[in-house]
Amino acid sequence: MNFLVTGGAGFIGSAVCRRLAADPAHTVVNLDSLTYAGNLASLRQIENRPNYRFVEADIRDGATVSALLAEAGIDIVMHLAAESHVDRSIDGPEAFIETNIIGTFRLLAASRAYRDGLPAERRDRFRFHHVSTDEVFGDLPFESGIFTEETPYQPSSPYSASKAASDHLVRAWGHTYGLPVVLSNCSNNYGPFHFPEKLIPLVILNALDEKPLPIYGKGENVRDWLYVDDHAAALEAVATRGRAGESYNIGGRAERRNIEVVETICRILDRRRPRAGGVSHLDLIEMVADRPGHDRRYAIDPRKAEDELGWRALESFESGMEKTVDWYLGNDWWWKPIRERKYSGARLGAAAG
Repeated sequence: MNFLVTGGAGFIGSAVCRRLAADPAHTVVNLDSLTYAGNLASLRQIENRPNYRFVEADIRDGATVSALLAEAGIDIVMHLAAESHVDRSIDGPEAFIETNIIGTFRLLAASRAYRDGLPAERRDRFRFHHVSTDEVFGDLPFESGIFTEETPYQPSSPYSASKAASDHLVRAWGHTYGLPVVLSNCSNNYGPFHFPEKLIPLVILNALDEKPLPIYGKGENVRDWLYVDDHAAALEAVATRGRAGESYNIGGRAERRNIEVVETICRILDRRRPRAGGVSHLDLIEMVADRPGHDRRYAIDPRKAEDELGWRALESFESGMEKTVDWYLGNDWWWKPIRERKYSGARLGAAAG
């Protein structure tokens, strides 16, 4: 298969590219505009493989996307390019509208025109896989409920609203124009190459620097956590074996309160990298004022993906977190330049999940 991965220099996109390019039978084209969260260093292990190449471009550039689809003979578009940070969407929502809504529209239009021009056999195997988030479903009570593929949309932030809009556009192109689309909505990812403003890498790196570990509110907000390599495996399954017109929820069956996530990291670091005097990293935790519109809980039911696609998350929360902490401890070549170049301590913000 010939894959076009949009946003392939980002956290989840780079994991998808690394996974796909590991199979020499696949050709992988990575299309990314290299915004603040895009990092080609995340692709160092595959950058010289003959079945992988990177193209710097914006998904809103329909002419470039159209030319690339035709030139590379793409069979499957895996659309991961997105602005994805809730706090940033609150501070500056326009970028989220431009990338997540306008960008998805331009990509759909180019994909439709490209597919319509293919010979019948290649037209039948073309797929457009749109990768979304559980945040489109909104808030869940602490005591009950779980997101399924039938859960109504109720986004709470500019980020989740823009992703909900893009989901609706993809379904509309499938229904109106017959574009063979599949969708997936995932829970919170974590693992290697995660951008340092996100909860888990932020806590790890702040702890290493002996900085405070700020947590919104009381740390009671709950998220379901999914190791990024497990998610990449699920995305390949959805893109290649998912039924056209269907959506699949991808989760890790690992609900944790934010405070529990931070405490887990602190205890691992206490073993791996003890502080002077034997003081625990737990002492660095501090609570800060909650952010606007902070959803209480997200929880994903992944049974459809498990039953139809034979996918299972291989990492538990505990095993995945051990791997993640160890990766950050052993790979400062990747995160130190980002942290030093793109952030000051004040910009890192609080741990939200």
